[in-house]
Amino acid sequence: MPFPNIDPIAIAIGPIAIRWYALAYLFGVFLGAAYGYSLLKNTRLWHRGNPPFEAKDIWDFAFWAMLSIVIGGRVGYVLFYNWGYYSQNPLEMINTLDGGMSYHGGMAGLMIAAIFFTRSKGGNWLSSLDLLGAVATIGIFLGRVSNFINSELYGAPTNLPWGVVFPTDPMQVPRHPSQLYEALLEGLLLFIVIRVVTHVLYGLRKPGLVAGIFAIGYALARSFVEFIRLPDAQLGYLNGEWLTMGQLLSLPILLGGIALVVYALTRREDPIRP
Repeated sequence: MPFPNIDPIAIAIGPIAIRWYALAYLFGVFLGAAYGYSLLKNTRLWHRGNPPFEAKDIWDFAFWAMLSIVIGGRVGYVLFYNWGYYSQNPLEMINTLDGGMSYHGGMAGLMIAAIFFTRSKGGNWLSSLDLLGAVATIGIFLGRVSNFINSELYGAPTNLPWGVVFPTDPMQVPRHPSQLYEALLEGLLLFIVIRVVTHVLYGLRKPGLVAGIFAIGYALARSFVEFIRLPDAQLGYLNGEWLTMGQLLSLPILLGGIALVVYALTRREDPIRP
């Protein structure tokens, strides 16, 4: 299947060019905040009717979310994916025009920002992580679609009918569109699962449960797709022909998610004082 003729640059005005990748971050945060606003307004979903902070505060947090995603994503990429190069070229660490970003790093940055923001509002920080788990799939979906448009992070060669010949592939052979696999698994499917947990099973009433389910779902989906997604060229496989940095970084997320789910389901409720 030939690659769709999609220009990676969405808008160009003279020397200024805005890429789909940048718009994915922007709209991911905006749509995530809008969906988060609706969750925060629906107080019956939350533990004892108390969301982590007021719905109106989500727009303040959106600004910090954007900064934390970019900073965390860049730091994660520098440290885990290309430290050899950046340690020799430190000024290049702040040059995000080369595209190097890490989803794991962005996730870590977003979690730290959410915890500090929620504590400043006097809310439950575990519930703020639940909120992130409920909305993060939106940004992941858009981000992976933009990876596809950029013709990057594609998979191994395949004979399947939906194999794509990417224009950036020097071999010009059909490959797994692993970006779309991740968009569907980590984005769409995980969103649906969490939506059922939040609105049917009222999972937000157990702080930490939704965050744990998100972490488990993301880690499993990412690790599965990594088996057919080509590893970063500068790293290659870490062990034989199967272990990648993405799988290695997903392991603590998986373990943390399991710990959160166990905690949320076994935590004893404090009695309500009159």
